Amino acid sequence: MNLSNLKPAEGSVSKRKRIGRGEGSGRGGTSTRGHKGAQSRSGYSRKPGFEGGQMPLQRRLPKFGFKNRNRVEYKAINLSTLQALYDKTGIGDIDVNTLCEAGLVSRNDLVKILAKGELNIKLNVTAHGFSQKAKEAIEAKEGKIAVIE
Repeated sequence: MNLSNLKPAEGSVSKRKRIGRGEGSGRGGTSTRGHKGAQSRSGYSRKPGFEGGQMPLQRRLPKFGFKNRNRVEYKAINLSTLQALYDKTGIGDIDVNTLCEAGLVSRNDLVKILAKGELNIKLNVTAHGFSQKAKEAIEAKEGKIAVIE
């Protein structure tokens, strides 16, 4: 290595255009920004969705409907599903973890028991919610229900 083959480290020297360094540089004057308008001013930043003054897409499309931010979404499990789970596993105490292990719900789901189908056995069920008929059906078979808060 000698003075004839020295060069800067990789990526340490930028090859960007030096703008605004006088007329002789070829990039003085307006400094490649053109004449007048918002883009020629300092501090300009284009807003998201800006289409050059044309009416933006999000304002051209119609708005409709209503989404309730506070809606609580439950995963519905029917009594027939609980009966089938009991027939398959023989477990009489059913809770969210049991349903999760059986692959019926995911870990973060809120579970609500609904009354569709028949229940032929006594079950102890723990869930986040129950329909009125599901409560009656479980208690009619002398089962117990527990609501998770």
